[in-house]
Amino acid sequence: MATDQALHGLDNLELGPAPARSDPGRIARKAWAAAWPKLLAIALVLLVWELIALSGWKHFVFKGPGPTFASLWDQATHGSPSLWSVIGATLQTAVVGYSLALAIGTVFGILVARIPPLRAAVGSIITGLQTMPSIAWVPFGIIIFGESTAAILFVVILGAAPSIASGLMTGVDYTPPLLLRAGKTMGLSGFALYRFLVLPASLPAYVAGMKQGWAFAWRSLMAGELVVQIVGQFSIGQQLDVDQQNLDFAGATAMIIVILVIGIVVDTLFSKLDRGIRRRRGLLDPATTA
Repeated sequence: MATDQALHGLDNLELGPAPARSDPGRIARKAWAAAWPKLLAIALVLLVWELIALSGWKHFVFKGPGPTFASLWDQATHGSPSLWSVIGATLQTAVVGYSLALAIGTVFGILVARIPPLRAAVGSIITGLQTMPSIAWVPFGIIIFGESTAAILFVVILGAAPSIASGLMTGVDYTPPLLLRAGKTMGLSGFALYRFLVLPASLPAYVAGMKQGWAFAWRSLMAGELVVQIVGQFSIGQQLDVDQQNLDFAGATAMIIVILVIGIVVDTLFSKLDRGIRRRRGLLDPATTA
C-alpha cells in the first residue's frame, strides 16, 4: 500500500500543475498586482508635473495636468480636425509602413541568413542601419518622393526593416545544430528545412525583432510627420508641429500623451505575443506565472 502511494506520488511529479479553478477574487488580485505599479508611476508623474506647474516656472507656456487633459478632451470632442481623424491617419500610415517593413525585413533576413557571402557582405551594414537616426532619412525621402506619404513610408521602412531582419538572422544563428541534424536525418533540406524547422525555431528572436522594429517604425513615423508637411492631410506629427508653432504647450503635451499611449498599447500586444510563445515552448515557469 505504501509502495503504491509512493509510486503514485512519483507519477504526479511528471504532470504539470492542475489548472486552477475560476476564482473572481484571484483574478481581481492578479489584475491589481499587474496594475498598481503602473498606476503608481502615473500618479508620481502627475504629481511632479503639477508641482512644476505650481512653482510658476515658465508659467506663460508651461501648463499643468488640468489644462492639458482639458485640451485633450476638447480636441477629442470639438477639435477641427478631430483628434480621432488625426489618430486614424497616423495609424493608417503606421500599419502600411510597418507591414511593408515586415515583409522586406523578413525576406532580406532569410536571404542573408541562408547565403554566407551575402551575410559577410551586408551583415554589418544591417547593424549600421539600426544605429542611423530616423530623421537622417527624411531629406532623402523628400528628395526622392517629394512631400508625400511615400516619403514618410520610406523613412518608416528604413527605420524598421533592419531590426526585423536582424532579429530573424539572430534566431537562425541560434538554432541548435542538433536540431538541424535531426531535421536533415528526417529528410528535410533546402526550403523545407527552413519552412518547417529553422523558421519555427527562430520565432522567439523573430518576434523580438518585430517588437524592436515597431519601436523604430513608430519613432520614424513621428519624425517623418513632423518634417514632411502634406497639404490637406492632418496627422499626429503635423498637429504636434502646429501646437509647437503656436506655443500651445497644453496641446503639444496632449499629442505627446497620445503618442505615448499608442506606443504602450502596441508594445503590450507584442509582449503578450512573446509571452504566449515562450509559454507554449516551456520557457516560462508555471509557478511564477500563475
